[in-house]
Amino acid sequence: MKKTPEIEHTKLWLEQVIIGLNFCPFAKKEFVNQTIHYHLSVEAQLKSALTELLEQCRYLQAHGAVETSLLIYGEGFRDFNRFLDLVDYANDLIVEQGFEGTFQIATFHPEYCFADENYDDASNFTNRSPYPTLHLIREESMEKVLKVYKNPEDIPENNIALANKKGASYFKTLLAKIKNSG
Repeated sequence: MKKTPEIEHTKLWLEQVIIGLNFCPFAKKEFVNQTIHYHLSVEAQLKSALTELLEQCRYLQAHGAVETSLLIYGEGFRDFNRFLDLVDYANDLIVEQGFEGTFQIATFHPEYCFADENYDDASNFTNRSPYPTLHLIREESMEKVLKVYKNPEDIPENNIALANKKGASYFKTLLAKIKNSG
């Protein structure tokens, strides 16, 4: 895999935010085992981005040792509303192409804002990333880890509580530091 600033920044974000703050208790194992596929997309148009998403689904199907894939948009989908359009179409495409029950998509964006939240609310940082990112997750693997994890339904609530405790300025500083590294 070719090293790019976008992939390196995403790895730092995973290490320092997602794993470091335990936002996803399942990420560390895959990060340490190097079973995460990082794909830097140059796509900025919806149709070609959706074609690429399908290619990533097929990539995961063909590479069983790879647990998950991150599609990182280095230039495209910077506008959060445009990104949400991509997410809606991507979820529809997963169903249409027969990948429902096989893969699900988690979403991250530098401007992520939950519905009914103020833009600067710290809770948004549970899903803010250096770049617009679609995370393809194997549903079978998720089901396995959720069976052995105590109270998985509390994860989002716990993450929001921690984000609020840390505060928005903490995350703004951390994300800026990550984006300015290397």
